[in-house]
Amino acid sequence: MMITPKAGDRVSEYVLVEVVGRGTFGEVWKARHHIWDNQWVAVKIPTDLQYVRNLQKEGAAVHGLHHPNIVRAIGLDPFADPPYFVMEYIDGASLRQLIQRHPRGLPMPIVREVMRAVLRALDHAHANGVIHRDIKPENILICGGVDRSIDTVTAEDVRITDFGLGQAESVSAESMMQSGSVLAEAGKTIAGTIAYMAPEQREGQPADARSDLFSAGVMLFEMLTGERPGGSEMPGHLRNDLPAWADVLFARLYARRERRFASAAAALEGLESAMQPPKPDAVTPAAETPYRTLDDVERAASRGTCPRCNAVVSANDNFCSDCRFQLVAALRRCPVCDNLPGAEDSFCDQCGSRLAVSAA
Repeated sequence: MMITPKAGDRVSEYVLVEVVGRGTFGEVWKARHHIWDNQWVAVKIPTDLQYVRNLQKEGAAVHGLHHPNIVRAIGLDPFADPPYFVMEYIDGASLRQLIQRHPRGLPMPIVREVMRAVLRALDHAHANGVIHRDIKPENILICGGVDRSIDTVTAEDVRITDFGLGQAESVSAESMMQSGSVLAEAGKTIAGTIAYMAPEQREGQPADARSDLFSAGVMLFEMLTGERPGGSEMPGHLRNDLPAWADVLFARLYARRERRFASAAAALEGLESAMQPPKPDAVTPAAETPYRTLDDVERAASRGTCPRCNAVVSANDNFCSDCRFQLVAALRRCPVCDNLPGAEDSFCDQCGSRLAVSAA
């Protein structure tokens, strides 16, 4: 039986001060060094013996990650009583707290900086063989606390934490320490937070780097609008002051796996390039646009270019991925969830419903 930790107890070199996080399977304590009073850490202690193995996995995963946007590992002993994992202490707020304070969406500068940081951290983790599997606002920390001016937040202030599911070959209910959810289907156990989980994870398929990107897409929508995505809505449908890159980035993250960015590095490059203003010669002035009707637009799209910005498009696209220009005269909608499948799709990529074949 494990010792129940309390304030004043010493764990390794640190004295427990107060609980700063509590979940079903463990607690996170703020602690100070027993000699150097100005040295603070966070100590994760399981309260259920079944979680010890996952604590060990998390410590091993984070120990190999050295990145300014990932909470740093300091110490680990899964065989102590109580077992513990010591991490860098971030004196700040979670992204969830910031979203709750801005229910209609965060200011664009902080959204941009958070996405930069998250994608940089994921790129580093994925390059080292670690898939987070539970990207959500609760696991993103912002240095400085809720009361700081968020207009001053930069990517350097952002940290990803809680790699409790990272590198797990198989995950179970015991994997979940905080607000994760579990689905069981056909003998499979799937761990993660359902609202942010990629479709392949919900179906019990192996997660990969692109699964983390889907979760980042859900989080992006929530930062922009204060709500999670539903159906075919784009962030720009709910908030009219968004720059074009917001919808562009979201569309490439919140998509079925084969249509997502191939990697976090590609998503970061897409973010940076989408924020750049268009080149003067890249857009044909409206008065000189040779495409006068929607039929003309569809013919242009079938030739592989967007009539507004000349970006490469496919015959299956409803919108240009660069400038969000509508490429078809009539949008095809899923009769079940109102999603916008491509012209050549046989199944809806949102709900999986079989689609009627378009008349030739």
